[in-house]
Amino acid sequence: MHKPGDVILGGLFEVHYTSVFPELTFTSEPNQLSCQGFDPPGFRHAMTMAFAIDEINKNSNLLPNVTLGYSLYDNCATLVIGFSAALSLVSGREEQFLLQENCLGTPPVLGIVGDSFSTFSIATSDVIGLFKLPIVSYFATCSCLSDRQRFPSFFRTIPSDAFQVRAMIQILKRFGWTWAGLLVSDDDYGLHVARSFQSDFTQSGGGCLAYSEILPWGDNPAELMRIVGVMKTSTARVVIVFAHQIHMIKLMEEVRQFWEYTFQCRFAPPPAGWVQTGRPLCTGDEDLEDVVTEFLDVSNLRPEYNIYKAVYALAFALDDMLRCEPGRGPFSGHSCTNLQTLEPWQLMYYLEKVNFTTPFGDQVSFDENGDALPIYDIMNWLWLPDGRTKVQNVGEVKRSAFKGEELTLHEDKIFWNFESKKPPRSMCSESCPPGTRMARKKGEPECCFDCVPCSEGKFSNETGSIQCTSCPEDFWSSPQRDHCLPKKTEFLSYHEPLGICLTTASLLGTSMCAVVLGIFIYHRSTPMVRANNSELSFLLLVSLKLCFLCSLLFIGRPRLWTCQLRHAAFGISFVLCVSCILVKTVVVLAVFKSSKPGGGASLKWFGAMQQRGTVLALTSIQAAICAAWIVSASPAPHKNTQYHNDKIVYECVVGSKVGFAVLLGYIGLLAILSFLLAFLARNLPDNFNEAKLITFSMLIFCAVWVAFVPAYVNSPGKYADAVEVFAILASSFGLLVALFGPKCYIILLRPERNTKKAIMGRVTTKT
Repeated sequence: MHKPGDVILGGLFEVHYTSVFPELTFTSEPNQLSCQGFDPPGFRHAMTMAFAIDEINKNSNLLPNVTLGYSLYDNCATLVIGFSAALSLVSGREEQFLLQENCLGTPPVLGIVGDSFSTFSIATSDVIGLFKLPIVSYFATCSCLSDRQRFPSFFRTIPSDAFQVRAMIQILKRFGWTWAGLLVSDDDYGLHVARSFQSDFTQSGGGCLAYSEILPWGDNPAELMRIVGVMKTSTARVVIVFAHQIHMIKLMEEVRQFWEYTFQCRFAPPPAGWVQTGRPLCTGDEDLEDVVTEFLDVSNLRPEYNIYKAVYALAFALDDMLRCEPGRGPFSGHSCTNLQTLEPWQLMYYLEKVNFTTPFGDQVSFDENGDALPIYDIMNWLWLPDGRTKVQNVGEVKRSAFKGEELTLHEDKIFWNFESKKPPRSMCSESCPPGTRMARKKGEPECCFDCVPCSEGKFSNETGSIQCTSCPEDFWSSPQRDHCLPKKTEFLSYHEPLGICLTTASLLGTSMCAVVLGIFIYHRSTPMVRANNSELSFLLLVSLKLCFLCSLLFIGRPRLWTCQLRHAAFGISFVLCVSCILVKTVVVLAVFKSSKPGGGASLKWFGAMQQRGTVLALTSIQAAICAAWIVSASPAPHKNTQYHNDKIVYECVVGSKVGFAVLLGYIGLLAILSFLLAFLARNLPDNFNEAKLITFSMLIFCAVWVAFVPAYVNSPGKYADAVEVFAILASSFGLLVALFGPKCYIILLRPERNTKKAIMGRVTTKT
């Protein structure tokens, strides 16, 4: 189809959708290829280009004084025919036609609109690009055509597959479809888009492919039936198709529901939910050409508009070139060009920079790869109540210069062919709920997984978590594993029964010491008190009172000052107590020795000053041990998470085990020494029976602390503190009762024995 003009634009369209190759006998000249199967949409595409050129010629503002002509060719959906037509256009050897009634030859073809197939465009652009003749395609989407080095003169007004794939993935993500099938055509378009889609779909975390099939060209019912079988047996409820119209027609001919609605018949048995209306049985021989269906109508799609924009892009580029001011042009020496000296590569220069707005308000320009700003309509195939179908626009995907890629979808307009009238769910495995993580099934795609509960101490608070997150140190996972809870804290508290009992016992012991001290002070002039070294007895009672009170430092939440003070107070108090007992024992031995002839001098070394000095010296040694311990490796509070995973045990770490051992060892040394001396003096006369009481008290003391060590080592957390408090209280009560119980009994209940005569009488009786 030709129209004369000052400048000719070429066009390649699919007016016929198949061709018949002649039989090659090699004995005679072969016949020409014959095109068959008239394609109304392809013819409409060609008419669109003719319409656009006529519209431009009537526009006085665009290409004034220049008439555009066209030379349109049918590619017959065959590469060899389309390629031959393209070569004819670029070489100027197309059929001659009259120009202004004069046979002036063929005007130059400055640009070609076409081709519709990516494979055809690749082959054509590989060759036409050598001539630097611009080609503007309206339907070739292969992303490979964006390679500017290989296809320097290729432009297109339809988005590339790269955008098409991203747009499709956005729709899949919008509806949460992670499990889909893929069907592609067997050509460059299909194979390139299949690789791109599979890569982007899986790598973006969007989902997985249940299957991927290639739709065959031509009639191949067996292969189509196999593909339909794969679709039906798959658990994927969504199928993604990148193919041509002819592929979809052949495929849909093989599906139980499209055929029934289209021809108003039914296959036996009827599908679920089918209303019996007396429709005849389908034979499978019904002819699609006998019915009108929106599925075969592409009037609502964009090919014609893309052709319209392609023609206008070439026209605007030509207009910009002809408006060039001499001396300010873009070519060598700032030169311009004109119709007489025009070369295709010059037009390509302006085509790269073209930027205009169509009468419909759309901006048209090309990026560095020759691609236009992409936009796709989202169409929904609507079943009407009378069995007919309608294709309606429900949204769009476009990319703007400022906002990037945008998906606009009017979900309220979408018709879903399900009883629920809602989008289907298409997942290999349902998303894992909070508290679980996805565990991929062996040998299956990553979208097929099991939901495994998070382990203790970990959680997941989102649906579809890939892994569980560890809770912070002071937190533990909830029973549902969907969030973290603060760990329970554990320490020897004043509010729990054990802490209350120990506190009560400590206060009771302190009170008893105060009462005994009061009794001794009140009866300090009696022979019983005076005979038992009242000063050391008073000091011993004070030290026992401190021992009872120091146990309170082991109860309550550990703090730095309590951790440092508890062992120091414990160590010093007990050394003070045991030192007093040790000095009392030595004094008993000295008194007994001085009662013998020639033994009076021994008391000079154990007078009041010596006794006080000895107690102070022995206690000072323990104070020095505690000071060195705190300075070198101070005890400190510690949050222990090793005993229980879901609890924080607050405890005091001793800092230096050596320091703790030396402190206990020093107390034990003094206690053993006191025990041995008291044991040696156990058989002294009754008025000196203090030695027996000391022996018994030291026996209790040593037994308690010998049992303490293994119990302390094997008791975790707060129970170690409880064991130590129990040892302190038990040994303190033992000393208090053993040493002062008999004396208080005589003072309070047997006052007749608390006389000098009674005590001296006992001595005389013994001697």
